[in-house]
Amino acid sequence: MDGEYTSALTEEERAARRKARMAARKKKQQARRRRQLLQLFPFFLLLVLLLVLLTAWASNRELRQEEAAKPRPQAERMEAAIQEPETPVIYTASETADTVQLGEELPSAYAVVVDVENETILAEKGAQTVISPASMTKILTLLVAAEHVTDLDDTFTMTIDITDYCYVNDCSVVGLEIGETVSVRELLYGTILPSGADAALGLATYVAGSQEAFVALMNEKLEELGLSETAHFTNCVGLYDQAHYCSVYDMAMILKAAMENGLCREVLNARTYETVPTPEHPKGQVLSNWFLRRIEDKDTGSIEVIGAKTGYVAQSGNCAASCGRDAEGREYICVTGNAYSSWRAIYDHVDLYSKYCN
Repeated sequence: MDGEYTSALTEEERAARRKARMAARKKKQQARRRRQLLQLFPFFLLLVLLLVLLTAWASNRELRQEEAAKPRPQAERMEAAIQEPETPVIYTASETADTVQLGEELPSAYAVVVDVENETILAEKGAQTVISPASMTKILTLLVAAEHVTDLDDTFTMTIDITDYCYVNDCSVVGLEIGETVSVRELLYGTILPSGADAALGLATYVAGSQEAFVALMNEKLEELGLSETAHFTNCVGLYDQAHYCSVYDMAMILKAAMENGLCREVLNARTYETVPTPEHPKGQVLSNWFLRRIEDKDTGSIEVIGAKTGYVAQSGNCAASCGRDAEGREYICVTGNAYSSWRAIYDHVDLYSKYCN
């Protein structure tokens, strides 16, 4: 080389430039990190939100479990009974080698006695014969309504269409008047205890908008229960109609399904029920299940009758469906048809329980 290289910058200037470059690089790095954090921020926010939701869910679950473990009063049990839909089950009971074939010793023309737990028929007489179920129909009315209502304290106002229908068809009624407003709970009890067609039609209208739409739900329920090939209903109160039919066996399966529903079970088991006073009934009304009240002092052996519904039309005579329970908690269902009087229907149930369920 011709000579040594001499820098135009002093050591102090070079140091200052290095420091400036390092500061610039640091600034760029900080800016890059901020951009990365801004890009990740939504994911952090989502994660925090998920953690909050999981914590709240776990806390609510613990509270629900604690509440479920607490004993609840009857009204709350009835409300809870309509909350959880049950898995559809085909209802059936079969004859065995021990099934008793009843004859003239039983005055009712049709009968079936079912062991609920074992799903066996203990005794029968024309159990598969098609009959008119009369007001036993209201057991299915109760069951379908119970599966659809969500607020037992909601109200329904009686209409002239319902009262006229009951008058024209000479139906048994609670005695609800046009414009009278009652709770859904009272409609349920009114349908079963005094066999009120006005209450049943009120339920049908409340649930489905009309009796026709409600009957469609009833027939859907028959199909769900596996009974649609032998049972079909055209009304919700039990009026005679050639297309309104089932067998006493079918009715036994309907009652079995109803007794497995907590709300239906409480209604079917009520001896009496006192309604809330209204302007039309200032003192309220005392509704009564006369079948339960009249059979409770009869000799049914160890069987206590815990649910029942009667029926009558001229074409089917007096009929009744009941559920009994023995001292060990085993349950039985008894359905009879075409007895010559309402008292005969009661005594036929007494005889069947005492002979075949003890």
